[in-house]
Amino acid sequence: MPPSAGRSAEKGREHGPARVLLLPAAEAGDPAGEGTLGEVLTRVYVKGVLEAEGFPVADVSEHLERSETVVWVDFNDPSKEQLQELAIELGLHELAVEDALGPHQRPKVDRYASHLFLSCHAVILEVSTSRLDETEIDAFINRRWLITVRKGTGFPVDPLVERWDRSPDLAAHGTAAFLVYGLLDVVIDTYFEAVDVFDDYYEDVSEQIFAEHPLDPTDQRHWFEMYRALVRFHRLVVPLREAVSSLMRSERSTVSEELFPYFQDVYDHILRVTESSDSLRELVGTIASTNLSLRDYRQNLIVKKVSGWAAIVAVPALITGFYGMNVPYPGNGATWGFVSSAVIMVAASLGLYLMFRRRDWL
Repeated sequence: MPPSAGRSAEKGREHGPARVLLLPAAEAGDPAGEGTLGEVLTRVYVKGVLEAEGFPVADVSEHLERSETVVWVDFNDPSKEQLQELAIELGLHELAVEDALGPHQRPKVDRYASHLFLSCHAVILEVSTSRLDETEIDAFINRRWLITVRKGTGFPVDPLVERWDRSPDLAAHGTAAFLVYGLLDVVIDTYFEAVDVFDDYYEDVSEQIFAEHPLDPTDQRHWFEMYRALVRFHRLVVPLREAVSSLMRSERSTVSEELFPYFQDVYDHILRVTESSDSLRELVGTIASTNLSLRDYRQNLIVKKVSGWAAIVAVPALITGFYGMNVPYPGNGATWGFVSSAVIMVAASLGLYLMFRRRDWL
């Protein structure tokens, strides 16, 4: 190993992944100043062992000239020119490059003559804002290199590098496949975190709908926004299951026999996340129907109580209305007539009240 490469690798292990910060075009000597290039991370493995990192992208071809080397290059929001330069050098398909530069790709694996193109998303769920922040990560996969493109800063690369460095021995069974496995493993970990947040939130909602006071409109609005986030999360998880399955297929697979169990573990994890998201959607539907039933029950209870009191009030109104007629009636103008009407009103109202209470109508 060259002395400079050894120092670079040692520095990366002590202080995290080395970074190459590319300056704006005007500062780099381009008078036109067209666009700003983002941060680039680089690593090279030789026979599964990390040899160097933090080298310029222009040195990728030099490293690949040696046998048994695998290069990783990571772009964060690259410009078209920046990615196109490496695409020409490595023979990346133009459609894959277009997908990597474009927004909102669905999780998928596309197969091209010289490489695979993987698209996936890491997520962060914020309950307070009912917002699902997703970061798209695209990867060009070849047995000799892995090119990742991150769109935004929502997926920091440090946990990914730490995941790779925890199991360096696995790289000996296929470095590129090992790097892809680590990437998927870290991405799916964000899914488990989101599932836990959804679980805790809907558990609280389940308790609130049975409280004495129903959810106010603000809470119901937040509930609806969380459901939209869950639907979006489900749309990201389900296609990734097929993408991982595609990586494991025997034909043209980049996964070695030794790494296959690890990809199978990732596939099992994505299945668990998919089942959890399905269960959460069913739970939300159950909560919604239960909330409607409870609302109807409370409304019927209120109507029943109001109707009971209206019936009690109607009896005195009926009797006073009868005695208020401008025609002679028994007891008209006599004291015993007033007393008898008062007794009838009190007795009838008390009788109705006791009957409604016994039947739990009041």
